[in-house]
This record gives sequence, C-alpha cells and structure tokens, in this order.
Amino acid sequence: MRRLCLALGEGLPLDGLTAAQVAGVFATAWGTAAARTWNRHRAAVRSFALWAGLPGLAGELATALERRAEPGPRAAGAVSPARLDALCALPGTSVRERVLWRLLHESGAGVKAVLALDVEDLDLEDRRARSGDGRRSTISWRSGTARLLPELLAGRTRGPLFLTDRRPGPARLPAADLCPDTGRARLSYERAEYLFKRASGGLTLGRLKP
Repeated sequence: MRRLCLALGEGLPLDGLTAAQVAGVFATAWGTAAARTWNRHRAAVRSFALWAGLPGLAGELATALERRAEPGPRAAGAVSPARLDALCALPGTSVRERVLWRLLHESGAGVKAVLALDVEDLDLEDRRARSGDGRRSTISWRSGTARLLPELLAGRTRGPLFLTDRRPGPARLPAADLCPDTGRARLSYERAEYLFKRASGGLTLGRLKP
C-alpha cells in the first residue's frame, strides 16, 4: 500500500481511485515479479478496498489484476547421506535393507536392476556387478556397500542376491528366482518399496538415487 501511495499521491481521495490506476502501478512495480509476489500484493490491495468499503473497486481489481498461476511444489530431492545413515541405523533394520539402500544410493542404478542381481553377478574385489536386468551395463558401489555385502551373502555363492524373509508357499516360481541354498525367493520390488516407505515415512526407493 505504501508503494501505491507514493506512485498515485497520498492526497488522492479513495473515491477517486480506479482499478486502472492500480493496475498501472502493478505493471510498473511488480510486472516482472514472481507469481507468488504478484498474487500476494493483489490480495493485499483487494482486501484494503473491501476494508475501506469499496466493494465495487475490489471487484474491478479482480478483473484488472488477473491472478497469476503459481508453480507447483518442487520435486522431492534425493535422500542425503546423513538421512541414509539415520535410516540404516533404525532399530530392526535388516542387513538386507541396509545393503539394498546403500547400493542404490552409491551406484545410482535403477531399483529393478539392483533387485535382479544374482550372487554370481558380483565382483566383490572390484566392487561391481553385471546389471541384473538383462542389460549390458555395470553396477558399481563404494565402501558402505562393500562392508555389508559379506554379511548379506553369508557364504552363498549363487542365486538371487536379495531374498525374502521366508520360503515361498506351494505356488511355483521360476528356478532363477529361488535361492538353491536357502529355498527362499527373490525379494520383490513391491515388498522392497513397502519396507522403505515404512522406515522413511513415505519416501520411495527412487529417492535414494543421488
């Protein structure tokens, strides 16, 4: 309102104020302003007109000063290393989840490609693996994953890297999705996503990608 007074003159009577005059000041002062700034000033001057008992002017301002479309919420960013450390330290978090989360974070690989990894794909010494999704690409990791992998493998040399907690029911599964040593099945994308959402308060596994 101070800006309007300076531009139009503090001696201008209220009943002489027009929507065109206000729109002119807006175009000069805030024509290039962000949508949120424009809309905030627009709401302020309309509220003043209503407070001053000028509903007609308030209505004219609504037409003369069109509300600008504001940008939607920003896309959620990646999980930070500190947040990942906190998630991995939560009580009850299994080594399977800690390896999966760190591998996704350190490699930047897709969730399905990581879940498709077999133990035979791993090169522990070079910290890399052949992509488990059928593509001719390599998934590599850093020290955080490397420290945990031996505990996850527990001597296994074949079969899916990430396994379910229990053996599957009588329904038949492809042999490639069963561990020949434990009889447990490959961890599904849906289950892995659910566990991370529960631990993180609703985040998706894709947020682990840096």
